[in-house]
Amino acid sequence: MKMKFVLVLISSILLGAPAAYAVNPDEVLKDPVLEERAREISKEVRCVVCQNQSIDDSNAKLAKDLRLLVRERLVEGDSNKEVMDYLVDRYGEFVLLKPRFAFHTLFLWGGGPLALLLGGFFLWRTSRKKKHAPLKSSTAGVKPLSDEEQAELDKLMSSK
Repeated sequence: MKMKFVLVLISSILLGAPAAYAVNPDEVLKDPVLEERAREISKEVRCVVCQNQSIDDSNAKLAKDLRLLVRERLVEGDSNKEVMDYLVDRYGEFVLLKPRFAFHTLFLWGGGPLALLLGGFFLWRTSRKKKHAPLKSSTAGVKPLSDEEQAELDKLMSSK
């Protein structure tokens, strides 16, 4: 009973713990509207060190620098689009967690569905070939019985 209580206590502490955010208190802007915009932009920008995290979630030093840069640009009066364009000009489109839909990113957007369609087509073709393939006889390559052998077989079968 005591062990069960300890397990419940530990799991409630772990589940009730707030998520740790990478944004430090010294980075937070005083204006809540600007801070909300900064957080919104930071969630769309890739940490170039971690590569699969936004700068909002990353603890890397470069991510902190990028978060500060986003906040500086917003304080200077840039719009969200201008901040994103500035980051793309400086770091390339790789910095975007969701790449823009353009000709040079067409493969990123269409590659998955195209691979799915091609895979489905090849599965369909393979299953179709197996259905219509002629059945191989289990007696292929076996010589037929001679008249003597057939007569002996008939004799054995009739004696039963």
